Amino acid sequence: MQSEEHTLVEEKLITDKENAVVPEDLKTAEMPCITDEYEIVYQRPKTLVDVSMHYCPGCAHSLVHKLIMEAIDELGIQEQTIGVAPVGCAVFAYDYMDIDMSEAAHGRACAVATGIKKLMPDKYVFTYQGDGDLAAIGVAETLHAINRGENILIVFMNNAVYGMTSGQMAPTTLAGMKTTTSPYGRDTSFYGFPIKVSELIAPLPGAFYVTRQTVNNATAVRKTKKALLNAFRYQKLKKGTCFVEIIGNCPSNWKMTPVETLKFVDDEMIKYFPLGDIKLPKGEDLKNLQEDK
Repeated sequence: MQSEEHTLVEEKLITDKENAVVPEDLKTAEMPCITDEYEIVYQRPKTLVDVSMHYCPGCAHSLVHKLIMEAIDELGIQEQTIGVAPVGCAVFAYDYMDIDMSEAAHGRACAVATGIKKLMPDKYVFTYQGDGDLAAIGVAETLHAINRGENILIVFMNNAVYGMTSGQMAPTTLAGMKTTTSPYGRDTSFYGFPIKVSELIAPLPGAFYVTRQTVNNATAVRKTKKALLNAFRYQKLKKGTCFVEIIGNCPSNWKMTPVETLKFVDDEMIKYFPLGDIKLPKGEDLKNLQEDK
């Protein structure tokens, strides 16, 4: 049985808001939602398929998928965009991105994207690759595509491990970091040092725009989306390759909770992989860029 005090609070909530008339069967202890008074600040982009995702809880892949699709949606280029993803966690992208997609063999996404762009130069072409794929087996295709200045966008997800195949050490695994193939931690005297891919490719003349971002807090998410928007716009200029590295997480293989992984990104990952723009277009290269409407 409700107390008299609770009943009075309930009646006040119902009758407040300029004495709104509420049907008896809708009277609850919560204020009725007056939708006209709210501004929509987020809605699911139509370019993102409305299905449940298969990624592990807390994984950054799902968020980055959303950002890529938001950028494509806002630029109005859904019908002109082709994505390429290889095997690994990236392979799920076909299920969620409502655009034309092409699959590539492990490490060969940049080669496939090059072929697509050569045949259809007016299309927006991007690859979506993990660090095991891009920085290990695919490092040759990546370097040569960028050195040629292929007019594509490479989205590089760096979570420091091979995610899908149980968390083996990747070229980006931090020193001392434990993985299934470095159970005592990465010993740099034996395994070598983690590769800073963005710094490696930035000096190449074909690299037009190189940036490293993350998605472990709201501000970082906004910066990453801006980087993706810019990278897609720059394809109009036909000046070279855009490379957006995103520091992600892997709760399952890092053996951490999602919240713990976000702290690990701040405390460890971005210390070795500093965030920010590494190579920016020159002002004269952007003078002919028209803002998308």
